[in-house]
Amino acid sequence: MPRTDEAKAFFYAVYSAIQEVPHGKVTSYGHIARLIGTPQRPRQVGVCLKHLSSDTSQTFHNGNVPWQRVINSKGIISPRGHPSGAANQAQVLRGEGVTVTTGNLGELMVDFAEYGWFPRQLPSEEAAGIAPPIDSDDEG
Repeated sequence: MPRTDEAKAFFYAVYSAIQEVPHGKVTSYGHIARLIGTPQRPRQVGVCLKHLSSDTSQTFHNGNVPWQRVINSKGIISPRGHPSGAANQAQVLRGEGVTVTTGNLGELMVDFAEYGWFPRQLPSEEAAGIAPPIDSDDEG
């Protein structure tokens, strides 16, 4: 899907970061953007997930990138183009033991206090001795 080397590198960084989100935890688009050093690009993280392949011959696909673990900064599962998209994501999260509730407006929500994953840096980068991003004290 990426058309330039820069876009390809961004997609790679997003997918690699999401692979580090633990089973039974969720994080936000903004936090993934922050972890990869582009805090101004949370919407582009969503675009990457929108274009995540289902083709298992690809390096990154919906079988090895836990797309379901990324939600919006309010703890709400973002609506999808397909009417059942958010419900499908909620079902997959519930399968991981995450409690998904329904708000007053029908929105599907996850409690970040219980299930949120917001490390200062990616575990793989910490293990490699790489310094965390400068704005890593922010959350969300």
